[in-house]
Amino acid sequence: MLRYGAAGLGAAAMGAVPAAPALAQGRNRPQLTHGLQFGDPRQDGAVVWTRADRPARMVVEVSDRPDFANARTLRGPHLSPGADGTGRVRIRGLAPGGDAYVRVHAESGRHTSEVLEGSFRTPGGDRPIRFVWSGDVAGQGWGINPDIGGMPVFAAMAEREPDFFVHSGDACYADGPLQERVDLPDGRIWRNLVTEAKSKVAETLDEFRGQYAYNLLDDALRGFAARVPQIVQWDDHEVVNNWYPGEVLDDDRYRVRQVDVLARRAHRAFHEWQPIAASEAVDGRIYRRIDYGPDLDVFVIDMRPYRDPNTADADGFAGILGRRQAAWLVDGLARSRATWKVVASDMPIGLVVPDGERIEGVADGSAGRPRGRESELERVLHGLHRRGVRDVVWLTADVHYTAAHHYSPERAAAREFSPFWEFVSGPLHAGGFGPNELDPTFGPEAAFVHAPPAANASPMEGFQHFGEVEIDPESKELTVALRDSQGDALWEKTLVAEGSA
Repeated sequence: MLRYGAAGLGAAAMGAVPAAPALAQGRNRPQLTHGLQFGDPRQDGAVVWTRADRPARMVVEVSDRPDFANARTLRGPHLSPGADGTGRVRIRGLAPGGDAYVRVHAESGRHTSEVLEGSFRTPGGDRPIRFVWSGDVAGQGWGINPDIGGMPVFAAMAEREPDFFVHSGDACYADGPLQERVDLPDGRIWRNLVTEAKSKVAETLDEFRGQYAYNLLDDALRGFAARVPQIVQWDDHEVVNNWYPGEVLDDDRYRVRQVDVLARRAHRAFHEWQPIAASEAVDGRIYRRIDYGPDLDVFVIDMRPYRDPNTADADGFAGILGRRQAAWLVDGLARSRATWKVVASDMPIGLVVPDGERIEGVADGSAGRPRGRESELERVLHGLHRRGVRDVVWLTADVHYTAAHHYSPERAAAREFSPFWEFVSGPLHAGGFGPNELDPTFGPEAAFVHAPPAANASPMEGFQHFGEVEIDPESKELTVALRDSQGDALWEKTLVAEGSA
């Protein structure tokens, strides 16, 4: 496993520029081991993240010019072993509709690391908003494969020049060890880069940290992260498959069987290694609102630590958001003045996602009135309808294929709600699966589905996906494109905002 104190990627990281002659600084020079990442973009800036291999001070320079002639300097946190050498700074006060150029280095006494460079855009002006979304990285045994360029989908997303990226969960597979070689059914060989942390299931804090360190070994991902801010959420595999609070594992791979213990360690590693400002989340965890200007609000929800057990009575009421988060979501969407309100969901609403003979997702596969977790979603949808909320779009991943679902009360057993679209896209770099059964409770209709013919299709089979959203600043139309791993559009849909019609 990549441990604190190891040199890691060093100067191979994206945009590395020598800050001082290596001979002059020698072994005492701190190294930025895993590049830089941007996250949680706002109208006037974003979070910038990095990691050093030894105690050092994070220093950020930001400018609206690529030559940094008018740069301002932000002295960031102390990068210490307690946070695995990671740290972040929120950049504020940038002009709307411009390019921000960023340099990051670390200082330790008289010694200075190399400089890493990146850039991102702020919303505004006459340029459309364009962002991408997907989920699921290094899952089902498919890790970084040098033979195909590592995880090439990140290069394909970068070519779309998005303003930001919504990572819909399963940002790592802490429960999915990798093997160096996988023999494919057609005779080809898949080769994985394997680290110590990826050779077993994650149980310790260091092993959970190693899941994110592994992903950032990929050149395409690291290059993407240095140019595209990420809005990251989690799902189950950041901890263990299909987990819920209070669960005790029956899995011989684990010495630590209490899921609550694993989840605390995983949550800490997630916040250390992702470009997220925990203080900006509602309860310091995951769910939060990203204000991206007058045309877009992104509501990031969390369906994992607030859920009732997957073993809960399916006929009664069961939560998946929890009462506080559900109320926050309805109230926030109702108060939003943005043209479009996007709900970034870590699980789909109408697809049946089983957990053995139990239910992992929202939908339970039965016709008739909502029950179980569907009851909580019904309250959310009915609350939005009652308060006159329109122009809400749900984006998700989780099921490892791509699809477009339209929900309508005309086809539904649920009580009154407003029609809406849910778009599914994934995986980024994991096994391809699907399609899943659609539950009729909320009246979904599949307008498009693209899934592999066999389960756990490797990334070589071409069933990796991401979605793209573009909002036109003049017409206010929102266009969704579901794209393959090369970036080619498989299906598109343009929506007209009811509030601006």
